[in-house]
Amino acid sequence: MSNQNISTGIPSPEPTGKQSALREWFSRHMRRRRQRIRKHSLGKRMMIWLMCMAVVLVLVTCVSVGMDNTTSYMQRTSEIAFDYAKTAAELIDGDRVVQYEQTLEKDAYYQEILDFLNATQLKADLVRYYYVFVPHEDGFFYIWDADRTETGCDLGDMEAYEKGDREAIERAFRTDPDEKLYFSLYENNEKLVTALYPIFNAKGEPVAVVGVDLSELKMAHFLVSALLNVAVSILLVTAVFMTMVYVVFNRKVIQPISKLKLGMQIYRRSMDSAAATEELEDIRLDNEIGSLVGDFIVLMVDVDTNTAEVAKLSAQQERIGAELKVATNIQADMLPRTFPAFPEREEFDLYASMDPAKEVGGDFYDFFLIDQDHLAMVIADVSGKGVPAALFMVISRTLIKYRTKMGGTPEKILWDVNNQLSQDNKNGMFVTVWMAILELSTGKGIAANAGHEHPVLRRAGGSYELVEYRHSPVVAFMKGIRFREHEFQLFPGDRLFVYTDGVPEAQNSVPELYGTERMLDALNSAGEATPEETLKTLKRSIVEFENGADQFDDITMLCLDYFGPGQKERYPGTEDEAGK
Repeated sequence: MSNQNISTGIPSPEPTGKQSALREWFSRHMRRRRQRIRKHSLGKRMMIWLMCMAVVLVLVTCVSVGMDNTTSYMQRTSEIAFDYAKTAAELIDGDRVVQYEQTLEKDAYYQEILDFLNATQLKADLVRYYYVFVPHEDGFFYIWDADRTETGCDLGDMEAYEKGDREAIERAFRTDPDEKLYFSLYENNEKLVTALYPIFNAKGEPVAVVGVDLSELKMAHFLVSALLNVAVSILLVTAVFMTMVYVVFNRKVIQPISKLKLGMQIYRRSMDSAAATEELEDIRLDNEIGSLVGDFIVLMVDVDTNTAEVAKLSAQQERIGAELKVATNIQADMLPRTFPAFPEREEFDLYASMDPAKEVGGDFYDFFLIDQDHLAMVIADVSGKGVPAALFMVISRTLIKYRTKMGGTPEKILWDVNNQLSQDNKNGMFVTVWMAILELSTGKGIAANAGHEHPVLRRAGGSYELVEYRHSPVVAFMKGIRFREHEFQLFPGDRLFVYTDGVPEAQNSVPELYGTERMLDALNSAGEATPEETLKTLKRSIVEFENGADQFDDITMLCLDYFGPGQKERYPGTEDEAGK
C-alpha cells in the first residue's frame, strides 16, 4: 500500500532506506520519551520538588535554630538553677541551720522548709535534686533533702566528698555570694548541672550551702521538644504555602501545557486544525504559554496553507513531469536513433548519441542523405537548457534539415537559417552549429563551423587529433552573417568525431573540467572499436571523471567511419554481415 498524505490525498513518495531507518529511530525515541513523561510528568515532578524544598527548609531552619539556641538555652538553664539555690538560701534562717546541726531535732519550721523544697522540685521539671547541707571536714552533713526516694538523705546524714566537691564548696563560702557558681558532674552516666549558694547566719557568716542539681538530659528533651514544635510549625506553614503554589502552578502552567500537548497530538494524527483549535479554546493566558498557544494556532494555519500549496504544486509538478516525459520522448524520437542508420551503404558507418542534462536538452545531432552520393551531418548546441532550449532546438533542426534538402553548400544553408532564426528573436537565443556535406564517392567534404567545438580526425592507423580552424559567429546572433566554409578530405579508414561542449566541459566535484586532452586519451584508448563502442567508451570515461557529480551540460557526440566506395571492412573482432 502506497503512502498517502492524510490532508491532501496526494500519494507521497516511498521513503528511502535511510529515511525508513530515521523514521524507525524517531518512533522508538518518541515512545521512550512518552513513557518517561508518563512516569515523571511535570505535575509529579513539581510535587516532588516542592516536598524536597519543604524538607530542606525545615532541616535548615531546625539546624539554624538549634545552633543559635542551644548555647543560650544551656546558659539560661544554669542561671535558673542558680536562682533556685539563691531563693532557698535567702529563705532559710542560718541560725536555725546551726541549731538543727547540733540538736538533730525537727520542728514546724524545719517541716515548712522541707515542704517548700519538695514543692519546688515537683513544680520544676528540670530540678533533679534540691538539698541543703553543712560542709564538714569529711563530707556533706545534710540538713534538708527534697529527694523522696529511698536514696534520699535525712537530717544528719553524711555523704563523702567526691573529686572536686571540696573546691566547689570552698568557692561557695566566699564573701561574694552573687557570683554564679555552677558546674557539671555525672551520676550513673547522666550529666548534671549543679548550682551552689551559701546560707548566712545573723552575723553574716556562711554556715550551710543550698545545692540544686539540674538534669541535662531533661534539658535536652526540652530543647528537642522546642525544636520539634518549631519544625512542625514551619512544616505546616510550608505545606500550606507549597500547596497554594502547586495549585496555582497546576492551573496556570501544567493544565494549559497538557491541553497544548493534546492539541498538538490531535493535529499530528489527523492534521485537523479545527479539532486541535477547539481543544485550545479554553486557554486564555496573558503570559508566555498563552503566546505559545497563539503561535501554535498560527503555525497550524500556516501548515494548512503550505500543505494546500504543496498539494497544488505537487499536482502541477506531476503534470509538468508527465509533460516533460512526453517532451523527452518526442525530442528523442525527433533524432535518428536507428543503428546501423544505412545498413545498405558500404561507404561509411556512423553512430550518434545525445544525453540531456535535464529532461529535455538543447543539443541535437542529425544525419541524412541529400542524394545517393551526398551525406549531410549536423551537430548543434542551443544556448541555455531545459524547455526553452528544446523548443529552439526543434526549430533549428527543422530549418537546417529543410534548407539542406533544397540544396546548396553549408555556407548558403546556414545563411538562410540564420536570417530566419534572427527574426523576432527577442530572447536573444542562439545556436552553435557544425555542419558538413560529405561526397561519399570521393571522400571530399565541405564543413562550416558556427561557433562550435573543433572536430576531431583520426587518419587510418593514426591517433585522434583536433582539426582547428577559424570559427564563424553563432547562428541566430544577427542577420546577414557570412559563414566560412572549410574543405576536407577523408580517405578510406579515416574517422571523424564531432561533439558538443558538454564533453570537454564536464565537471567533477572539485570542480575540474574534463578537457579535450582527456577526451583524446579516451578516444585513443578505444582503439579500432566501432563508432558505437567508441562513444560508449568515451561516455564511461566522462562518468568516471564526474565521480557522482551532477551532469553539467548536455552531452552529444557523433562518430563517422569512412571506407570509400565498395571498401567497407570488417572491424576487428566483428564479422562483415555483407560477407556472410
